[in-house]
Amino acid sequence: MLAILAAVVFGFALLLDLLDTTFGAPDLFNLHTLLTLGLLLLSLYLAGVGSGPRGGGGGRWYRGRRPGRG
Repeated sequence: MLAILAAVVFGFALLLDLLDTTFGAPDLFNLHTLLTLGLLLLSLYLAGVGSGPRGGGGGRWYRGRRPGRG
């Protein structure tokens, strides 16, 4: 989810750069702020933050002997 948000932020930053606009708020929507926000979201994604629960085990992981293996 964080990677998708980072992609949206990077896309918005690219549109702002291509259209050369600030939407009337030069300190809030400047290119460097949006790129920093996108890099923060991407680094959090790569660090594993917000990846969801990983417990519960999968259907192929068994404890002890596997059934049907004599």
